[in-house]
Amino acid sequence: KPSENSPLLHQWERCNEIVLSWIMNTVSKELFNGIVYSTNAQSIWKDLKERLDKINGSQIFSIHREIGSLVQGNMTISVYFTKLRQLWDEYASLVTLPSCGCATSRAYLEHDHQQKLIQFLMGLN
Repeated sequence: KPSENSPLLHQWERCNEIVLSWIMNTVSKELFNGIVYSTNAQSIWKDLKERLDKINGSQIFSIHREIGSLVQGNMTISVYFTKLRQLWDEYASLVTLPSCGCATSRAYLEHDHQQKLIQFLMGLN
């Protein structure tokens, strides 16, 4: 936020109100009740990020648990693989994987592929 005598203060306040409006119009009612009296969009954003990052951690834990306990059972291999793939995709949507072309990134992606192969094979009948 610019200082009180800055010529940019009015513009900042207008932008802050717009962002506040966007945030408040997109969050659930439960979250809205906790931010309705806030006046700074940045502080709301930081607060929501802190709260929701913890939720992502529990979601990641649940996905890992599901992957570890998924077995083929009565499913065909195709159905089993599809369910496993959905869990992998859900996991990938929650974490940021390295995407550069460096050797470390390539090694990580190779390791990730090996882990998926092992997870697949462990669940087969």
